[in-house]
Amino acid sequence: MSTQSSIEWTEQTWNPVTGCTKISPGCKHCYAETMARRLEAMGVRGYENGFSLTLLPERLGEPLKRRKPTVYFVNSMSDLFHEEIPDSFIQQVFDIIRQTPQHTYQILTKRAYRMAEFFDHYTAPRNAWLGVSVEDRRHGLPRIKALRKISAQIRFLSVEPLLEDLGKIDLRDIHWVIVGGESGPKARPMKQDWVINVQRQCEQQNVAFFFKQWGGWGADGKKRAKKQNGRTLLGKTWDEMPTPTLGNQFL
Repeated sequence: MSTQSSIEWTEQTWNPVTGCTKISPGCKHCYAETMARRLEAMGVRGYENGFSLTLLPERLGEPLKRRKPTVYFVNSMSDLFHEEIPDSFIQQVFDIIRQTPQHTYQILTKRAYRMAEFFDHYTAPRNAWLGVSVEDRRHGLPRIKALRKISAQIRFLSVEPLLEDLGKIDLRDIHWVIVGGESGPKARPMKQDWVINVQRQCEQQNVAFFFKQWGGWGADGKKRAKKQNGRTLLGKTWDEMPTPTLGNQFL
């Protein structure tokens, strides 16, 4: 089921797979798990198994029905490169993406190595933006290296939830960086210095920077409602978007 999204950097979500398993600290308070349990209790189709991994082939054709150019976040409720999803199913997802060039698809994973292995044998469509999650140095920085190996029109980082200072980041061949703090009752704090460090490196390396939110902790280090903390950094809103390079020789 494709649905309108409240996520600031996309338009719609498309979930041909639901459910996942946790693999790193960024997964600890997974919003998708909480939402899946809620949808299961409501009896919503596709969530009969709660947050257990579930392939939904009947949803594959949904983008084919929409002519209006749309930005889709693929598998907001799962991870397309989960170990239990067959390559054949992942290829079907990308076949739909290739058949709908009017749309833009954002695919985000914490399983960067599997994504890189997949694209050793399959060419990424021009309208597929490929990204990895970066919550800390130990897990996130190696994912950036894996992402860099993939030939894609847009490569992006979702630095959310940002759990520590990332230090120096090599943003070569990265086009877009999204940063956000964790929300929810058990949200872990994000410090303003950590965010500024990422923003300044994006500026220095000519990478588009998007600040999504402070989450449950404000720039002043105080815990309060997510809406009260807002999404301004250094007195402004950062909504930069990447510009596809049409002349990419690999595509």
